[in-house]
Amino acid sequence: MSASRLEFATTHATEFVDITQRIQEEVRRTGLRTGRVYLQSLHTTLGLAVNENEPLLLRDFEGLLERLAPAGAGYEHDDFERRFDITLDEPVNGHAHCRQLLLSAFATLLVEDGRVVLGRWQSVFAVELDGPRHRQVAIQLDGEFARHAREAGESLVELELARQLLVDPEPIASPMRRLVEAGGKRLRPRLVQLTSAIGPRNDPLRAAELAAAVELLHNATLIHDDYVDESTHRRGRPTVAAAEGAERAIAVGDYYFAKATRLIAQMGNPGVTSAVAEALEAICASQIDDVALRGTYPGDRDSYLRVIRGKTASLFAAACASGALLSEAKGEVVAALRRFGDLLGTAFQMADDVIDFS
Repeated sequence: MSASRLEFATTHATEFVDITQRIQEEVRRTGLRTGRVYLQSLHTTLGLAVNENEPLLLRDFEGLLERLAPAGAGYEHDDFERRFDITLDEPVNGHAHCRQLLLSAFATLLVEDGRVVLGRWQSVFAVELDGPRHRQVAIQLDGEFARHAREAGESLVELELARQLLVDPEPIASPMRRLVEAGGKRLRPRLVQLTSAIGPRNDPLRAAELAAAVELLHNATLIHDDYVDESTHRRGRPTVAAAEGAERAIAVGDYYFAKATRLIAQMGNPGVTSAVAEALEAICASQIDDVALRGTYPGDRDSYLRVIRGKTASLFAAACASGALLSEAKGEVVAALRRFGDLLGTAFQMADDVIDFS
């Protein structure tokens, strides 16, 4: 079962709002293959209907509603002197309530093979009867769902990671494979996949390739971090530096910095390449700052934020921006997602530091 809300604004007193595509998008998003969609108007002056979306016919419907329940026809509901439950902005809308009774507040639609079952000329309407207003329609989907898109996307990333490690020289691939197979949250590749579906071009395979490259890049930074920090274990296993020495750790990290950058450049999207390259610059510069600030107590807020934004938040921001760029999202959307990634990464690192400190 999946439940959500369809939200929209109307611009006319009476308006037929076609919500067919919105419903179909919800079916696609949830992966419903066979089942039912339940709709319910959350307003007493908003109806639901299924009919043909033809402009002249819609005008006929509006005329019919006006003839059956004309505005200003002396409705007792509009006699405010006799009512005790009115608000200061109470509208004169007895006609709208009556018109809603002529329609329905509910609708049930069938879904087959992942699509809403409708006849050739049928569309689903939310019918505004007292606009303009902001409206909501409750939507629930029930039935047989396909494997969740998230699980499928994660599988694509894991397959791509395994494929890339398979073609690398074993002395280089083996340490990285141990680190990758040890787990990790996979937050950065997940951000790539989520944002890669936001624009008009949604290509899950290309998104998985980009997500895997970003994850390789992230793991390369961890290998170097563990060497610099003299850490002995990560994800419950010996670090590359501890298991195979400093020289191997540096070489493996460098190799996957280069490989991930090449994989991203080969995607042929200059914006994506630039977004990740800028994150790499920030990571390296912040690592230098981090080392320089060690042993300094008390530290200052600005220096701390500068370091964690560079070391952690920059790759979160790049993951969000690069996925959106891959999907050919609008510039303002890319900028908003980049900012979101920066804030998310900063919060993530702060929480991680608090856990370490405690």
